[in-house]
Amino acid sequence: MLLCNGVSIHVDESDASNQENEDHLFLVSLGHAALVFINKQVVGFGYGNHDNANFSMTQKINLNPGNNTLDVLSMMVGLQNYGPWFDIQGAGPISVIVDGLRNGKTDLSNGEWTYQVGLEGEYLGLDRVSMANSSLWTKGELVPVKESLIWYKVTFLAPEGTGPLALNLASMGKGQAWVNGQSVGRYWPAYLSPMTGCTDNCDYRGNYDSSKCQKDCGKPAQTLYHVPRSWINPGENLLVLHEEIGGDPSKVSVVTRTGQEICAVISQADPAPVDSWKPNSELTPNSPQVRLSCEAGWRITSIHFASFGNPQGSCGAFAPGACHSDVVSIIEQACIGREACSIPVTADTLGDLCPPVIKSLAIEALCS
Repeated sequence: MLLCNGVSIHVDESDASNQENEDHLFLVSLGHAALVFINKQVVGFGYGNHDNANFSMTQKINLNPGNNTLDVLSMMVGLQNYGPWFDIQGAGPISVIVDGLRNGKTDLSNGEWTYQVGLEGEYLGLDRVSMANSSLWTKGELVPVKESLIWYKVTFLAPEGTGPLALNLASMGKGQAWVNGQSVGRYWPAYLSPMTGCTDNCDYRGNYDSSKCQKDCGKPAQTLYHVPRSWINPGENLLVLHEEIGGDPSKVSVVTRTGQEICAVISQADPAPVDSWKPNSELTPNSPQVRLSCEAGWRITSIHFASFGNPQGSCGAFAPGACHSDVVSIIEQACIGREACSIPVTADTLGDLCPPVIKSLAIEALCS
């Protein structure tokens, strides 16, 4: 939700001429982010974090003699809807003070503010396909970049294939996106994780701790935003962005996944699949099985790794162990060209180079 608040600040000619110190604005908000404008120009941006939505801003400002406007665009990402006292948790600015007027502090918190919910572009429906050819849009040779509170639109052709689609919005700051009038949601790649606190070796064992296995320090939490294929037209498609703090839309791209890696590791000691059990029979009547399955419309096209023995590593980084039987050809014969396949994890099917060892079958395959 976007909420815009505004108030007028009057500076007397005598105050302006006698003013020796610079004016400063102090803003305290319960969350989650805010843009501050003086005389319709952006002067500052502040935001909280995941653990504490509250934040404060101290910003140097320049006021002109006469009337000045102060506007605060308060951005709410969402309110807590569970736990004790969630119904009284607030958001938005609670204190606005200007220091420097009449050589002192002026508290504007309880002044006569005006406000409106949302932005003009939202009321006009600029995200809708029916507005794509509206005269409200301005077309130019150069696309404005690093500007706050600006709308962008562009058309793109549907990528070939049936793979999942995503918008790469890494070059943008903070805002919202729509494809063919459908909301992709909010994006905020300019909000980076802390530079410290990441761990080289992950180990989730033991008591829960939210700081375990932190990765990608100094990077955004998300840059790719899923676009369902059902939203995409065979020909041209409309992308609309509303950027709040400044970004570069010329670097936005639509990406698709052309392949899907699937992996499985099953031991001889594992039970057979539950759906193979039969009433009134032995506990595990059949052998354990590796089952591979692609997403709908895709088929298994290659086997990158297949070892029967004691393979090491994990998906994407499998390696043969001390006991290793290369069973790629066996898996290819059973799986290539199929959406799904199953392979019994038995010595009769896969061979037995290490009889005393309880062996596992590890497979890494590609669907496309």
